[in-house]
Amino acid sequence: MAAASEEITALLVRTLVSEQFPQWSELPIRPVEVQGWDNRTFRLGDRMSVRLPSSDGYVPGLVREQQTLAILGASFRVAVPRVVATGAPSAEFKRPWSVREWIEGHTLEAVEPPERETAISTLGDALRELQGCGTAGGPWAGRASAYRGCHISAVAEDVQALLPLLDSRHAEGCRALWDAAVRTVWTRPPVWVHGDVAPGNMLFDSGGQLAALIDFGQACVGDPASDLGFAWLSCSLRERDRLRERLELPEDAWLRGAAWALWKALISSPHDVLAKYGRQRDAVLSDVALLTMG
Repeated sequence: MAAASEEITALLVRTLVSEQFPQWSELPIRPVEVQGWDNRTFRLGDRMSVRLPSSDGYVPGLVREQQTLAILGASFRVAVPRVVATGAPSAEFKRPWSVREWIEGHTLEAVEPPERETAISTLGDALRELQGCGTAGGPWAGRASAYRGCHISAVAEDVQALLPLLDSRHAEGCRALWDAAVRTVWTRPPVWVHGDVAPGNMLFDSGGQLAALIDFGQACVGDPASDLGFAWLSCSLRERDRLRERLELPEDAWLRGAAWALWKALISSPHDVLAKYGRQRDAVLSDVALLTMG
């Protein structure tokens, strides 16, 4: 069994594919350049990829993602990874895994600065479309979605414990933002929530247009505010304005989105915030702290 992520190698993938899908056994296999934390991904030929959970704890997310993609595939016009085969647990790898269509594109980090606003605008269009998709059969927000899609109070224990540790530049504003956000609720019907809107989970073409959304392991039906944390974690003020223009959500949803960004910044190291979301942790906290001051 592959007990640790470093043991998931191209040789293991070759063995799994050869045993369970011999029709693809001659295709070249190579790891993708940028790997996620929950899963390891390998190219399988030119048109497919293999996705394997990096530990037992990420198996439910893989299964959940496959179910979500099956529901959304028919109604969501934005490209999402299509599962073409599901691998079974075996002696070599005791977790389910999947083979998917490969989608060409590059992440937001690789988008050229002049094209960033276009990229963010097309992302906003995609999130608006996602929120408009029918929710029948979709998984409800809760523990299985890592509380994405839930009310922001789901992470109150973390925030209340960490707010007192902020320096004087951020403490008052962040506290005010948090207090304002937790007093609001989503009053519209529940909608689809991606659950992990981050630069590495979106693919763009050479012109900065969104080509696909990926990594739906925390997708759910609920309050879309958790997806809005991206606006502070990854966006400049102008980009944040572009996202607001496209989504047309109530102001209180944006308050809760900023509170989700605050939570993520509080529980993450400066290095992790910069590496995953592309902005300095201090800048995120400063923007959030200013939101309700004035």
